[in-house]
Amino acid sequence: MAITLDSPVESVLGANKRADRFTKGLGLRTVGDLLHHFPRRYLRTAELTEVPELHEGEMLTVLGEIEDTRRHQYTDRRTGRPAYRVETVLRTQGARLRMTFFSKSKHVADWHERRLSPGTRGVFVGKAGSFNGKWQLTNPQVVLFGEAGASDTDSADIAMTVEAIRDLFPIYPLTSGLQHWDVMRAVRFAREVVDGLEDPLPPALRETYDVLDLRTALDWIHAPDDLAQVRAAHRRFRFAEALTLQLVLGRRRRTVMAQGAQARVGGAGHLLELFDERLPFTLTAGQREVGEEIEADLARPHPMNRLLQGEVGSGKTLVALRAMLRVVDSGGQAALLAPTEVLAQQHHRSITTMLGDLAGAGLLAGEESTGVELLTGSMTKTQRKEPLSRIAIGEAGIVIGTHALLQEQVQFDDLGLVVVDEQHRFGVEQRAALTDKAGTPPHLLVMTATPIPRTVAMTVFGDLEISSLTELPAGRAAIQTNLVPLAERPGWVHRVWERVREEVEQGHQVYVVAPRISGDQQEAGESDQVDYDEEGQALKPPESALSAVVEVADELAKGPLEGLRIAVLHGRLTPEEKERAMRDFVRGDVDVLVATTVIEVGVDVPNATTMVILDADRFGVSQLHQLRGRVGRGGLPGLCLLVSRAEPGTPARDRLEAVASTTDGFQLSRVDLEQRREGDVLGASQSGVRSSLENLRVLRDEETIVEARAAAEALLGEDVDLQGAPLLARRVAEIERSTQADYMERS
Repeated sequence: MAITLDSPVESVLGANKRADRFTKGLGLRTVGDLLHHFPRRYLRTAELTEVPELHEGEMLTVLGEIEDTRRHQYTDRRTGRPAYRVETVLRTQGARLRMTFFSKSKHVADWHERRLSPGTRGVFVGKAGSFNGKWQLTNPQVVLFGEAGASDTDSADIAMTVEAIRDLFPIYPLTSGLQHWDVMRAVRFAREVVDGLEDPLPPALRETYDVLDLRTALDWIHAPDDLAQVRAAHRRFRFAEALTLQLVLGRRRRTVMAQGAQARVGGAGHLLELFDERLPFTLTAGQREVGEEIEADLARPHPMNRLLQGEVGSGKTLVALRAMLRVVDSGGQAALLAPTEVLAQQHHRSITTMLGDLAGAGLLAGEESTGVELLTGSMTKTQRKEPLSRIAIGEAGIVIGTHALLQEQVQFDDLGLVVVDEQHRFGVEQRAALTDKAGTPPHLLVMTATPIPRTVAMTVFGDLEISSLTELPAGRAAIQTNLVPLAERPGWVHRVWERVREEVEQGHQVYVVAPRISGDQQEAGESDQVDYDEEGQALKPPESALSAVVEVADELAKGPLEGLRIAVLHGRLTPEEKERAMRDFVRGDVDVLVATTVIEVGVDVPNATTMVILDADRFGVSQLHQLRGRVGRGGLPGLCLLVSRAEPGTPARDRLEAVASTTDGFQLSRVDLEQRREGDVLGASQSGVRSSLENLRVLRDEETIVEARAAAEALLGEDVDLQGAPLLARRVAEIERSTQADYMERS
């Protein structure tokens, strides 16, 4: 029976315990999965591994050379018989590591001593530990170069060696019970026996974009002669992955273009014109340009599908409101979906304030206006009754709400535009539940204050047109961000609270942000920032008690901020308590608001000039940038203090120093992506599955993604069904059917 990429992995591994480690431990189900389980790096067999710094318990894979080996005989206390230990010193580029092998047999001890003679090189895998002030490699697994095979011994510490070691030794992602040479052998056998290795990329496409055929790429990535072969193989797989995703997104764009939608050209209404006449300021050039792009989209007979990204305070809400008024002028309705009640209420306040007497349909004779309704989950059935009626009959032209808008009893008369704020907070089904309330496909505008690098936009949001607001309106003051490094300067925390008191004494207000509500209680939907090492492995955060809102507020009220008016705000308060806390802060009845990240977006208090972020290393780059955007909104200079115990040189400290060094959100978005990895940024939390990006890195592979997009457009331009590339068409169809595709479509 022929073995293909779709054959079960057991067809090359056999049905045994080791095969279970491949299937259950690594999740490899088919021969194709095994062959696409790529090395994460390579050791040069001609060079010793550089080991600059060691940490207790760290798992090491090093290429080293035996420097010294000595056999010792001793008496086993339990049996009274002779026993043996062979002690070796392993030299690397840096640390020297001691290894000890025990045996009850003189024959085996002699064998260890011979095979581990000085000058012998090999790959050694084990856990770093220290004993008597010297580093050692505990329970090492060994493969020696030039050794044909290991003799049968009673030592479980020595693994069978791999024949035909090349100049580059592949280091694979592993699971418990497997070693690199286990994967090497399995992959080598699979490459030898797999049949019918058809390439989904047509020959003409490979030639045009200079990519390897599939078999050559698999050979070169698993058993390369040099790094040039590795690079060529990586290019092949990254290009193929980027091309598949771009084909999915390109087909989605064409599907949207083919849908019918009602053009919203303004009609007989004059709300937008009246609104623009009453604006007390001039629109920025960016706001005018984006507004024109959106108006052009709304005037077309197919749905707008646009992402509006912009810095905190760049005027995204104003741009969205003008789009909503355009739709209302056309006889339709617009819905704004916000992720939290605090933000929905903030939008309702700011939009009704901006509209003035234009908000209030039918209240002013002879004056055009429209109803603006707020719908949240905390409203009672009685409170919802009248707003629901006004929404259903079309009297409410603008509807602002939280997830409450998604409920079945919410019916629109003519929903023409859906605006989703902070789109990353909503899942696929939630956005679909709102757009499905329209009779014909509505126009869609999604907004984010988290700038997105170009290649992320081209991969994840490739089915959306992108608009960016990069300039800030007049009146936005600069925000100074300083790092307070408690690891080196623990006494500086006292100065932090002195600085807060000084701001309050000048008549200003202050935010204090903590990562926890009380004790170890997290804010709903929040999680700690995860950092990674150079291997892409998650680093465990330092074990320390994190600042919590309830405790911090109490300590400040009894200590350094005694006498100031302090309030708390977090997700476990009732809606009424949250609204009251925010209202009191807006009115100036509270000096210091101690909060979780519930104030991350949308909250606008012009008199707030300072923010203190405690345990700032537990937040991501974009989140820190969002948070500090809450200050400096009233023309007064803003100050953000990042308080952290992160040690110098760690990823957490690097992240904080990056945030302190610039207020350019687009530059920080690249730092954020480099640190968090695509799995976090590209929607795993939204779709419920891991990101589909396996080989691509959207910053590193920018040129490849641009090439793949051009290739996808050319292929689809000739044949949208990809009949000339059936294997590629099948892969595209698989992604389109997957949950990940659903996320990409609805984002």
